[in-house]
Amino acid sequence: MRIRPAGPADAPGIAAIWNAIIVDTAATFTTQTKTEAGLIADMTQRGAAFQVAEDAGRVLGFATYGQFRGGPGYAHTMEHSIQLAAEARGRGTGRALMTALEDVARAQGVHSLWAGVSGENPGGVTFHRRIGYAEIARLPQVGFKFGRWMDLILLQKIL
Repeated sequence: MRIRPAGPADAPGIAAIWNAIIVDTAATFTTQTKTEAGLIADMTQRGAAFQVAEDAGRVLGFATYGQFRGGPGYAHTMEHSIQLAAEARGRGTGRALMTALEDVARAQGVHSLWAGVSGENPGGVTFHRRIGYAEIARLPQVGFKFGRWMDLILLQKIL
């Protein structure tokens, strides 16, 4: 397995992973699937802040971040997203991706990273706790998907 900055050739693999999670799970509240063109635009804009895990040319997962909220006061606070293919979970891929992403963030002057995890994704909360994130808040019933309201759990890591 190799971790590296994502490139345009990774867009189909990233879209396949992300769209399956969007369509089939409550791990994300969004219902809008990702397009390859949109992902390429994000990769281009984010540069090294969009990392991919691959093995023998196959995308296993990705991690990326963007500014937590708009405005210059938040310039050093980012919110990240990490998604893995089902077969990559529980094998250290997520930890490796987050280590690489946090290294990029430190080099870019990021002070803290945030994770917004669905209350219906306890594995995501456990993962973040294991890599040093602290639960800061639980926002009740702020997400709506599959005909039901869901909580959002916010976790933070000071870099």
